[in-house]
Amino acid sequence: MISKIIVASKNPVKVDSALAGFEEMFPDRAFIAEGISVPSGVSDQPLGDEETYQGAWNRVQAAKAAHPDADFWVGIEGGNIIKDQEMEVMAWVVVLSKTQLGKARTAGFYLPPKVIELVNQGYELGHADDLIFGVSNSKQTGGSSGLLTDGVMNRKRFYVPAVILALIPFLKTELYR
Repeated sequence: MISKIIVASKNPVKVDSALAGFEEMFPDRAFIAEGISVPSGVSDQPLGDEETYQGAWNRVQAAKAAHPDADFWVGIEGGNIIKDQEMEVMAWVVVLSKTQLGKARTAGFYLPPKVIELVNQGYELGHADDLIFGVSNSKQTGGSSGLLTDGVMNRKRFYVPAVILALIPFLKTELYR
């Protein structure tokens, strides 16, 4: 039996990250993942832990409403946390099934001042990165983490650990009831 995962984004990095996380956590099961476009209900560039989590939660609820027949729904929302003059990048992952909820946050890293300046002017992080690094559509490839690490920590590698951690309640269901 193949379990269907609906990812609350058409971004191929988010879809691939969700699928990779499920496949790593449950290597004896078969999965397919499909991305759909749903609103986050928050700012294009969420600020703060709460708004970022709310975006992931809103996305996963909208995905479930759009495809109630799926086995799992996944919301991944990236955001920034402002600390003094610095800006930390992180993301929330929320996973739902018909009977279980799992959630986890990625690690965080800090943006360089030139990128922060553009984000503070209203640019979404991906667009700011594109301008600073002279690339296009970086948020659907390596993202900020990939650009800043020369590909060592691309966006998929950044998201997959949080997907795996969000799946703990699905692996240890007896502990999360």
